[in-house]
Amino acid sequence: MFDLILGLTARSHYALRRIMPTTILLDATHTRRGLKWGMPAMLLAVPYAIGAMVFTRLIEAGGPGWLNLLVLLFILNMLKFIVNGPISLIRLFLARWREARARRHAIRAWLRDDGAAEPFDELTLLSR
Repeated sequence: MFDLILGLTARSHYALRRIMPTTILLDATHTRRGLKWGMPAMLLAVPYAIGAMVFTRLIEAGGPGWLNLLVLLFILNMLKFIVNGPISLIRLFLARWREARARRHAIRAWLRDDGAAEPFDELTLLSR
């Protein structure tokens, strides 16, 4: 029974992950090219917060109870973007640090080899 529940949960998770726009955007900010967009993407939390407030007011004014689901969805998406910003900033810092370290090691290796016959080019150094 546990295997069935776990399997259904995993399948639904991966199926929803492919079609949910916020998850697609967050996945794009987790790539190396997208890390720089993590902090600006945090600004998308503002419309979700406003939407949550609007639907909360509608519920308080006598709106249908199913709007609570939309409030929860907006709050969840808002929190995802708020948490993603600092995480992507840290990951960007670490990626740039690793790249700078690799560049320094490549330059040291090039200098140790007395420059060989290759021209001093950053792309050449990084391709070693």
